Amino acid sequence: MSGTEQIMSTKFNGVASPTTVRATIVQASTVYNDTPATLEKAKKYIEEAASNGSELVVFPEAFIGGYPRGFRFGLAVGVFNEEGRDEFRKYHASAIPVPGPEVEKLADMAGKNNVYLVMGAIEKDGYTLYCTALFFSPQGQFLGKHRKLMPTTLERCIWGQGDGSTIPVYDTPIGKLGAAICWENRMPLYRTALYAKGIEIYCAPTADGSKEWQSSMLHIAIEGGCFVLSACQFCQRKDFPEHPDYLFTDLDENKEQDAIVSQGGSVIISPLGQVLAGPNFESEGLITADLDLGEIARAKLYFDVVGHYTKPDVLSLTVNEDPKKTVTFVSKVEKAEDASNK
Repeated sequence: MSGTEQIMSTKFNGVASPTTVRATIVQASTVYNDTPATLEKAKKYIEEAASNGSELVVFPEAFIGGYPRGFRFGLAVGVFNEEGRDEFRKYHASAIPVPGPEVEKLADMAGKNNVYLVMGAIEKDGYTLYCTALFFSPQGQFLGKHRKLMPTTLERCIWGQGDGSTIPVYDTPIGKLGAAICWENRMPLYRTALYAKGIEIYCAPTADGSKEWQSSMLHIAIEGGCFVLSACQFCQRKDFPEHPDYLFTDLDENKEQDAIVSQGGSVIISPLGQVLAGPNFESEGLITADLDLGEIARAKLYFDVVGHYTKPDVLSLTVNEDPKKTVTFVSKVEKAEDASNK
């Protein structure tokens, strides 16, 4: 399959559904250590998707800032490495504040192209980084964000953990929109929280380009009775900055600059488990499908994971959505008022 767009229109009785939404996944690599160039690359793909009638555009995990595949940052137990610290300094410099000027540019792109936009980004909050999904409206508004709750393996050394205050599902005219990032999709309780919020278009920005990942995406679509849009980067060695300490697992025997480091596999799946577009394991490009939202009700006739197919008398879930603050400041005025009330 080439990197050109794939389009599949969903029809019922030969007539296009009035609730059809055209959605596009962008499968592409970050421009590492160059956030302005990455934003320009995003702009090009957003414009291309919009010109083909897409109403929703989804980018991979960590597209802005970069997924640091193979980076080691000089880390080992009990080891402190100056070269690793400098590598992190560069990575931190590529991350973006939320809100901030880069977020404003992304909002402008969404507005000018009249699309909902879900963008994977590395967010910096002071000197802590978070793997984040950003949401934008066709009106050019920044809707909010989801921070990855649990980074995977060595990601925990470079990214902070999200909390329950950023697990949104947005009720939009094109459906209820939310996201789970990479191996969050393996967390049954997190998926259940999204299902309970009514998610209909389930975005899964990821760095997992394995064939096994496809099974997880298929299962989630059927389990949740929702459309699943899994977006992964397609990267080659030449996409990464030169560094002698990177540890790549090349996906072919070629060790040259064209060697594939992340093979993509972006895919769009219906609530009934039909693969509508993708997976693309070969190249950068757009993966597009028309989503018939009527398929959601058809799927949930038989199985509604947080509705008629639950047993709340036996199984239940409590989700803490309070933000977790390390430091809380109390002003002198508040202290005085508290004392006077005693």
